[in-house]
Amino acid sequence: MNRDLTLHDLVVAGIACAAGIAAALLLRVLLKWLGVRAGRTRWSGDDIMVDALRALVPWAAITGGAAVAASVLPLNATVGHNVSMTLTAVLIMAATLTATRIVAGLVQALAQSRSGVAGSATIFVNITRVVVLAMGFLVVLETLGVSIAPLLTALGVGGLAVALALQDTLANLFAGVHILASRTVQPGDYIRLSSGEEGYVVDINWRNTVVRQLSSNLVIIPNTKLSGTNMTNFHRPDQQMTLNVQVGVGYDSDLDHVEQVTTEIVESVMADITGALPDHEPAVRFHTFGDSRIGFTVILGVGEFSDQYRIKHEFIKRLHRRYRDEGISIPAPARAVTVQRGELPIPHQRSATEPVPTDTHWDTTA
Repeated sequence: MNRDLTLHDLVVAGIACAAGIAAALLLRVLLKWLGVRAGRTRWSGDDIMVDALRALVPWAAITGGAAVAASVLPLNATVGHNVSMTLTAVLIMAATLTATRIVAGLVQALAQSRSGVAGSATIFVNITRVVVLAMGFLVVLETLGVSIAPLLTALGVGGLAVALALQDTLANLFAGVHILASRTVQPGDYIRLSSGEEGYVVDINWRNTVVRQLSSNLVIIPNTKLSGTNMTNFHRPDQQMTLNVQVGVGYDSDLDHVEQVTTEIVESVMADITGALPDHEPAVRFHTFGDSRIGFTVILGVGEFSDQYRIKHEFIKRLHRRYRDEGISIPAPARAVTVQRGELPIPHQRSATEPVPTDTHWDTTA
């Protein structure tokens, strides 16, 4: 110390620390009020930034008060330097955590806005967090006087060994990045794999893809399997789709009348049922002379994959009721079986007392 510690120094240092704590509490209340205001806006970015600043600003105020208190106290050069570096490291870590929350929140908001659903692609969020935290950690080490060049060299050599040990994990990681970068699958899409799994994509993380079936069960699919299999995406390029319903009427039906009645039912279903497309043009296409009926296909418009079951259910009910009122028959398959009666030869039945035939007799006469 350059001089002795006095009561005045302690009082001023205490006031500085108290002022820092009071400023932290006041700023936290202010940020809470700003958070309420930000929640009323349409943009989600202001919510993310205000929420992240709640962690940085109070710590910055406390660190500032501690720095003022340290400058007031009669500390020697070594202690003052150590205190200064420690406070700087604390401030950098708080800023790093804040930046991590802001950047990760913005990436998640961007992923949600692109997919249009409440799911998230956490693989990008996790990568962002790791990168920002790693950069902040290296800055802290450099601030504390630790050389990061040997550390980076060691990490490079050790990273090769880790990569060899985690081949499957890294393969799933890069497969997930490739899936999201190519935009073939996004959270919220309804997909069906060639192996039979199907459902809504809930999340794509660093290792697997989570798919929610219509029964609300979750199917976990490794990213490598998802990127290496044949897949149907019912939401790409457009989630609107057509639904084909097979119908058949009797040969004695007036096909023009059948087409008119069926078209009216399609129009009513498209206009009344949630998930249908009101602008869909009804289409009835006759195509088959069957064994007992004339088959045709009715094409319905569906807004989204899961809507097809409700629309098909209502269409069949209304069509059956209308056909019954109009007298249009839907015959069941029939088969005519003809049995011909005739005399069949009855093979000779040997009695129990009848001798068993002997082996063949060979004639040995000349």
